[in-house]
Amino acid sequence: MKIGIIGAGFVGRTIATLAVNTGHQVMLSNSRGPQTLFSFRSMVGCQAGTVEQAIQFGDVVVIAVPLTPIDQLPATLLAGKQVLDAVNYYPERDGQVDVLDSGQTTTSELLARHLPGAIITKAFNAIQMTQLESDGLPAGSPNRRALPLAGDNTQGKQIAHELYEAFGFDAIDVGALAEGWRFERGTPAYCVRMTKEALLAALDSVQHH
Repeated sequence: MKIGIIGAGFVGRTIATLAVNTGHQVMLSNSRGPQTLFSFRSMVGCQAGTVEQAIQFGDVVVIAVPLTPIDQLPATLLAGKQVLDAVNYYPERDGQVDVLDSGQTTTSELLARHLPGAIITKAFNAIQMTQLESDGLPAGSPNRRALPLAGDNTQGKQIAHELYEAFGFDAIDVGALAEGWRFERGTPAYCVRMTKEALLAALDSVQHH
């Protein structure tokens, strides 16, 4: 699969590394331009490009930027694209966002509002990146860690599911994109190492605020 990644911080770089290691083609991008990714490109074996190039390159595009610049993403270019949303909301970094604080919407739905034509699946947000690199186990391993995903599109969920499996994790489909609040920051399922059974129980236990 060709994977374009927007955002070259810890999240983007970790997903790029794991994707290359599992046989995918990757183009990493950030707002500062491909020249800033020169050393990383040779280290990992991925391509580097502009945000626009990464979008064109990818069969799927991973959004791995902080919440604040999501309104600067090129919505027209992302229309019709399969997008994996790894964005999390940290008020201390992103400032307070009223519609999120009040529970009126979720981070993924907020992203969807900015990218009306994109096909968005929420994935890779509920695990620390060091653990994404270290915790993967072959399918069928006892105590294999599970990770949640949510979305409204079957193909998008299948892509997230395949990448979770390839990286060594059981995938749990939480439902529609609007259900993404179940594993946002501050919930029992957020960034806690759990098996499939434990994660299902944690997702069920959470109450909407």
